[in-house]
Amino acid sequence: MTADDTVTLFFSPNTRASCALTLLEELGAPYRLHVLNMKAGEQRQPPYLAINPMGKVPAILHRGELVTEQVAIFIHLADAFPGAGLAPAIGAPGRGPYLRWLVYYAACYEPALMDRALEREAGPASMCPYGDFETMIDTVTRELAGKPYLIGDHCTAADILWGNAFHWGVMFKLVPETPVIADYVRRIIERPAALKVAELDAKLAAEHQQAVDAAALPG
Repeated sequence: MTADDTVTLFFSPNTRASCALTLLEELGAPYRLHVLNMKAGEQRQPPYLAINPMGKVPAILHRGELVTEQVAIFIHLADAFPGAGLAPAIGAPGRGPYLRWLVYYAACYEPALMDRALEREAGPASMCPYGDFETMIDTVTRELAGKPYLIGDHCTAADILWGNAFHWGVMFKLVPETPVIADYVRRIIERPAALKVAELDAKLAAEHQQAVDAAALPG
């Protein structure tokens, strides 16, 4: 750990950045928030596009380096703050499965979820790298059957990612609320870090909407 190991998180409430903030809380890492009002379009303005030309959150600055992409941020942070024990060390048992499920989230879950949200068919099996939604979701839920977390009895950063993703997927009725998924989501979102972030999300979301409403008033 460097003298100033503070992480700057580019953040907006009720976005994927909320999951990154939950991870920071779980890690006990020092951080500062650079809050963007996405309702006002601040993520599409030049100052933030200089950080991430995609206009997406989360992004972090840490130890002089910029990291974007949710899974890259999770891998970086969990390894950067090993004292929290949320990532098996390189060479340790469980490291391979841990990385598998982190990458599976980005490579399979996210694109399959978008297919479902947009009501579009997945590509042909011979060409589609993530298969279809049902096969994708069955693969991960079978992994969770009979154990509390993805790699066993110990919660990792992969579970923080997946638990929050399933939570939002169920809320939007894109992910089936099976007993396995419901129990898993509950284990993650009832953790103190998740509850703290949910409270902040609600507060900031209300403030951002008020700011937008005020700006729209005549005169």
